[in-house]
Amino acid sequence: MLIDSHCHIDLMDYEKLGGDPNSAVAYAHENGIGHMLCVSVNLEQYPNMLDTIKDMPKVFASVGVHPNEQEGVDPSVDDLVKLANNEKVIAIGETGLDYFRSEGDLDWQRDRFRRHIEAAKQSNKPLIIHTREAKQDTIKVLQEEKANEIGGVMHCFAEDWETAKQAMDLGFYISFSGIVTFKSATTLQEVAQKVPLDRMLVETDSPWLAPMPFRGKTNQPAYVKHVAEKIADLRGDSVENIATATTDNFFKLFSSAKV
Repeated sequence: MLIDSHCHIDLMDYEKLGGDPNSAVAYAHENGIGHMLCVSVNLEQYPNMLDTIKDMPKVFASVGVHPNEQEGVDPSVDDLVKLANNEKVIAIGETGLDYFRSEGDLDWQRDRFRRHIEAAKQSNKPLIIHTREAKQDTIKVLQEEKANEIGGVMHCFAEDWETAKQAMDLGFYISFSGIVTFKSATTLQEVAQKVPLDRMLVETDSPWLAPMPFRGKTNQPAYVKHVAEKIADLRGDSVENIATATTDNFFKLFSSAKV
């Protein structure tokens, strides 16, 4: 069994997929994907996200505001803690820093990141970290805010080995997405070979970043198996071993998730 540790079921284009959320989840199950974590990007869509997955027993949720979201609610620590008090919610995020899409004075982004870390510690639910062109500041904030006290995952990891080591030193897992299957992702593929198997997760980040051979098309949770297959190939390991390890890691990290 595999787990898609990061997807956005509520944001997928089901016209392109020829179905609806239930059919996508069913297709994932048919392809050996046992559970999925549907990740929050803002609080305006959060109620709809929960409503979409409420009757899906093997789909979990997070609560948080993506670092690039400048419009809408900017939650306080108390807001996040209260929203996390839901049996579906097993994580805080996605949160972090993104200097690729946001410009200018980004103190607001760093402040929001710090609030999410504090909310994670108060709610005892791990963090889902997004970082893009901000690896040094991301690690710095995690260190300053003692994020090692709660841990989490560096989602859709696309950085170098040094950053991976720094994150793992803080108790974070490294999650690989379809990017690892791209021919140009040689640095990331080297990281995938080095990360200890007991610190690794796999994900789709669907509907984005579809792995080969679906690159450029709408991604979906069923495709996480292609990520696992690539990692197995890179490491000279079996897909079954990658699946077992990453599934065990998921439930170890997200300990409030019910099997």
